[in-house]
Amino acid sequence: MDKVGFFLCTGCGIGDAVDADELLKTARKEGKAVCAKAHEQLCGEQGLKLVRDEIAAQGLDAIAIAACSQREMTHVLRFPEVVVERVGIRETVAWMCKADDEDRQMLADDYVKMYCIKAAKNTPAKRLEPEVNRSLLVIGGGVTGMSAALEGAAAGYKVVLAEKSAQLGGLTAGWHKRLPSQGTHAKAEPNDIAKMIEAVEHNESITVAKSTTVAAVEGAPGAYEVKLDGAAAGSHKIGAIVLAAGATPYDPTKLGHLGYGSTPDVMTGVEFEKLARSGKLERPSDGKRIESVLFVQCAGSRDADHLPYCSTVCCAASIKQAGYVKEANPKARTYVLYKDVRTPGLMENFYRQSQKDGTVFVKGTAKTVEKKNGAVRVVADDALSDDELEFEVDVVVLATGLEPATKDGATILNLAYRQGKEMPLRSYGFPNSHFICFPYETQRTGIYAAGTVRQPMDAAAAMTDGAGAAMKAIQCVESASRGEAVHPRASDITWPDFFLSRCTQCKRCTDECPFGTLDEDEKGTPKPNPTRCRRCGVCMGACPERIISFANYSVDMVGSMIKSISVPEEFDEKPRVLCLVCENDALPAIDLAAQLRMEVSPWVRFIPLRCLGSMNLQWVNDSLIKGIDGVMLIGCKYGDDYQCHFVKGSELCSVRLEKIQETLQRLMLEPERVRLQQFELGDAPKLPGLINEFVDKVVELGPNPNKGF
Repeated sequence: MDKVGFFLCTGCGIGDAVDADELLKTARKEGKAVCAKAHEQLCGEQGLKLVRDEIAAQGLDAIAIAACSQREMTHVLRFPEVVVERVGIRETVAWMCKADDEDRQMLADDYVKMYCIKAAKNTPAKRLEPEVNRSLLVIGGGVTGMSAALEGAAAGYKVVLAEKSAQLGGLTAGWHKRLPSQGTHAKAEPNDIAKMIEAVEHNESITVAKSTTVAAVEGAPGAYEVKLDGAAAGSHKIGAIVLAAGATPYDPTKLGHLGYGSTPDVMTGVEFEKLARSGKLERPSDGKRIESVLFVQCAGSRDADHLPYCSTVCCAASIKQAGYVKEANPKARTYVLYKDVRTPGLMENFYRQSQKDGTVFVKGTAKTVEKKNGAVRVVADDALSDDELEFEVDVVVLATGLEPATKDGATILNLAYRQGKEMPLRSYGFPNSHFICFPYETQRTGIYAAGTVRQPMDAAAAMTDGAGAAMKAIQCVESASRGEAVHPRASDITWPDFFLSRCTQCKRCTDECPFGTLDEDEKGTPKPNPTRCRRCGVCMGACPERIISFANYSVDMVGSMIKSISVPEEFDEKPRVLCLVCENDALPAIDLAAQLRMEVSPWVRFIPLRCLGSMNLQWVNDSLIKGIDGVMLIGCKYGDDYQCHFVKGSELCSVRLEKIQETLQRLMLEPERVRLQQFELGDAPKLPGLINEFVDKVVELGPNPNKGF
């Protein structure tokens, strides 16, 4: 940018902490700002007018605003006619720096230089304006998929609903009754799935494709080309996809230790539903009226040898089925052998009502199940008394859990993506993504998982889930139509630009992208798909040739900010530590700590990154050569319980840092000078302590020998 302006807010204690006139001089002299102005309230009417007037009078291309955090006043400090860069000196200088005036001023001076340079290094972002198809593909015709289809149609989108079986309804279609979902939740409800099926099949905006699977998905959000195979074979132009493929009951043949397969009188809950639906609650072996039933909970669930997790719905389903038996024969004996009864929320009333109706709940574990003397004999351990119990019943019903349809890499999507035909999966076969903040998101932008394919849940929750996923899919298409990213960098109009003439086809960008954004040509050269991109910058951090950049985020930009930091030669008094921080958890934590007026060393300089995965090793190299005494990288936690907003950014950063040892050895520096700190927002009050502890370690190590060169 040719003309950069600088604006300083002196309100909220900033003017008391720093010499505003000196900062304006720094902006003009070292920040190369063509104008530098201060105001006591930039977010007020007069402050905003000052900025707008200067933009017009000076013909500014970009501005740097030093005021409150860039996360504050985002709806106010907006100037669409120029590039805007903001630095929160209120938090990092006025509120967190308790040092003397000289240190505070040096800290503020560095931030002024850094952000004037950052503003100058921006290039105009060209907004993509792709043509999009306002239509959805919903894969799966159970309650989740039908809910997604109906909500998508109600929002004005065309929907193609693909179901691999010959009828809609999924597992729910085979139920005798449904779990309670209204009132006191004390009684099971009639299964009205037929009404939902009829609503879907008669909706003019929904094309129902039964006995049909997905043969191929090509393209990107807003412009997918989908080929269907089967009874409704053909091609469709699709904007986004809802994956509602559902779940399957756990294979009961693996439960021989619970008697399955030894007699037809040991059955699964799904099989018992069919029996109840037939209207004949009779023992399968001889047609005798059922007078006693034992329901065995967690049959293969919460078991390290089978399904390690709880399938959520099994306890309530067994309670419902015990009710079938009591309704048909009030004198019948019904038992539930359980590990823990899990009926959260109002479903607890369903559990209590079952007890009132005479069902006996026994906390214990089945040891043996066998047919003996015309009955099924179950020996169990009573968890409360340690006694051995024996049951002789007509039927044993095993409450088997649910496995997602995506387990074991099942073929569902058939993506024409460089990284594979199906989505990455996390534990137990569920689609992978940031499962706390963005539950419907997957690692394939534009494809949203919902219902039991995403995580175990009951039908009512699955219907809500389907509606939510449909809304996210629509949001994605609308964002794509405006050239904007989806969460977490919603509204970002930048995208990675590749200087391909210098590409060495190393394939690191295509390998490391968490979202399968990049394809490759026959030579291995990356082929961008901008609407798949989440703008995390992982590709930029991966590229050893540094040929990938964004209009407002590049290796050169951050490197120039680092090089602008003043590094005093007198280490004993003024060491320097650079903190590269994730903007998703670490930056908000800094703001929270600042609000608590927690202190951070005045020797620390913060630079926010889109994701720690975007960290290019050149920045660490630049810092150490500059004479900066320590570099701390603060990003989201990773591992089984990761919270990285871009799935694996922090983990990738950790892998890259293993390669920095060569640089440290070459510069004769200790490895302790570079630290990766995993962090989550809930630990915000601990962050200043972690940073200050690192500063103390750097002081202990002594000065960077490159200082002064």
